[in-house]
Amino acid sequence: MGEKKELTEAQKRDMVMKYEIAEELGLLEKVEQVGWKGLTSKESGRIGGLMGKKKRDTAAKTKSPCNTSKEKL
Repeated sequence: MGEKKELTEAQKRDMVMKYEIAEELGLLEKVEQVGWKGLTSKESGRIGGLMGKKKRDTAAKTKSPCNTSKEKL
């Protein structure tokens, strides 16, 4: 078997977010007992959907309004 690759910083942040959302939804105990594969597709989709929403919200907050306007000089 091959060696496991080290996670990038972005992947590490995603994993932290994934665990936080699982905890918020009350699924962390289930994940700890049976692993991520033990979740239903509905539960997994809920986590993924909330991760996407948080990422979009974060990206929207970091964009500056002056960067989005197209001014002519």
